[in-house]
Amino acid sequence: MSTAVETHFNYFSEIEDQYLRRRGGGLLLSTLDWALIETWKDAGIPLEAVIRGIDAAFDRYDQRPSRTRRVNSLAYCTQEVLAAAEAMNEAAVGANTATSGPSLAKGLSVEEIASFCLRNADRLSSATLPEQGGISAAAVAREISTKLRELADEVRASRALRLEEVERRLTVFEEKLFASLLASTADNELTSMKAAVDRELQPYRSRMPAGQIAQLHRQYVNKRLLEKHNLPRISLFYL
Repeated sequence: MSTAVETHFNYFSEIEDQYLRRRGGGLLLSTLDWALIETWKDAGIPLEAVIRGIDAAFDRYDQRPSRTRRVNSLAYCTQEVLAAAEAMNEAAVGANTATSGPSLAKGLSVEEIASFCLRNADRLSSATLPEQGGISAAAVAREISTKLRELADEVRASRALRLEEVERRLTVFEEKLFASLLASTADNELTSMKAAVDRELQPYRSRMPAGQIAQLHRQYVNKRLLEKHNLPRISLFYL
């Protein structure tokens, strides 16, 4: 499998396809599974390492004398994915490509990026969002919506578009949106979300480093909040 062009879409879709293929079909990925893939992406784990790890985990599973319990989460593959990433890194000491992770697609056009910003601006400006303790997620969303429209204009007017700079600005917007949602969501609701991810993680905790578990909590809660309020991801990786 070539890792030369690891766009965000391919990173997620190829991992999903490989996992479901080895699992033998069944249910789609859960919120926890998607959050786990995102932690791997953010950690710079190459797509090839994830695919190798999934294969290694299922090869080991298939060799078990008894397989009465079916693999029901991508978290089952965590140790093997991390081991594959470490092996690739050691095999390419001094090379940047081993841990660079998925990159932005170079074929994005100015109009695609501008339209993406405007679509997200429309969704943010029309969203009904919570307010608590003087923090208004709706106000933050409207502010980001305005900035996205301004960015769309800048992109269309640019003669030398720098995707990395656009992505940095979008990442700041997204982190600000997450922070406002967390601050304006009731404590009992956040506690319930964290309890849900704890339940799903329980069978796999021994397979994961503490840092990855903490990151999974964050990614899981962020995804649940976006899903609840029907909000978009702003990063170009989701274009």
